[in-house]
Amino acid sequence: MNKEFWKDKKVLITGHSGFKGAWLSMILNAMGAEVLGISKESLNNNSELYSALGINKLYESHDEDIRNLSGIKKILNDFRPEFVFHLAAQPLVRKSYLLPSETFEINVIGTMNVLEAIREVDSVRSSLMITTDKCYDNKEWIWGYRENDAMGGHDPYSSSKGCAELLIQSYQKSFFNNDSVSALSSVRAGNVIGGGDLSEDRLIPDIVRAIKNKSKVLIRNPQATRPWQHVFEPLSGYLIVAEDLFHNGHKNNSSWNFGPYITDIRTVDAITKLFCKFWGNLDIVEYDKSSQVHEANLLSLDISKAYHDLKWRPKWSLDESMPHIVDWYKEYISGGDLLSLSKQQIELFFFKD
Repeated sequence: MNKEFWKDKKVLITGHSGFKGAWLSMILNAMGAEVLGISKESLNNNSELYSALGINKLYESHDEDIRNLSGIKKILNDFRPEFVFHLAAQPLVRKSYLLPSETFEINVIGTMNVLEAIREVDSVRSSLMITTDKCYDNKEWIWGYRENDAMGGHDPYSSSKGCAELLIQSYQKSFFNNDSVSALSSVRAGNVIGGGDLSEDRLIPDIVRAIKNKSKVLIRNPQATRPWQHVFEPLSGYLIVAEDLFHNGHKNNSSWNFGPYITDIRTVDAITKLFCKFWGNLDIVEYDKSSQVHEANLLSLDISKAYHDLKWRPKWSLDESMPHIVDWYKEYISGGDLLSLSKQQIELFFFKD
């Protein structure tokens, strides 16, 4: 990734106040980009990170719903970005069972609205649609899914992201297919962890809330395997893809997996124990044996394409990243200087060899 490339580039991020969006905003700000964010605060699952870091002081933000096409079009036309990162979503599996209609509206129609807005702004050169590893038709097999595997989804969230991927592929072929429009790719990441994730129904945030409340944490599906990775890993990949599209145009339209090495495809139970170990040998875990809604048991990604074609590769193993994650949450619970710590972690990962 070329830090100097991003200086003074105009970047629009939807979902900029969410977990990955907030970190991406800070990284781009650190590299000198001019960032504008779009999020709907009333729908944000993770506003504490955005507020704790004071990101609203770093650049302009708009409180807008991506389901409002006219509003999204106006923001893009006024700002005239060169890059668009679309992260705004309803990102939770269990919530999608409670709100299936809203999940599909946000994740499919919202994505279409962003694509439609991009089509009308000739300043945009590079557009990334961020989806998920759960977009694949999960067959519970032991090997990783590749970018050309079938889309699918048992639960409404996964299905909505599979639909979004099909929508993106259609727009790549129908509209984003020449040099007069933005280049367009989708990116799919594994189970992303890191300081700042405070969403409901996610493993490490649930553990942190239990620590803060001096209670036990209930772990569901302890033997489910996931491709765990620090949040900086896929974000570094997104930035490489965006720069590649900027330079090479629509002929590099594609889709990309970003996940860990196979050694970090681990069970929920293993990640729980690793976090508790680095915190200080915590003993707060209980296993939830009640009936649960369906979630995939086996899930992993094949990252060969990004490894060979983009020269991207994971930088931190889980054993290397977990101490940084624990440090962030300890600072959060103690009421410390999260902004300084977050900047230090960005510097360590992105700007130091």
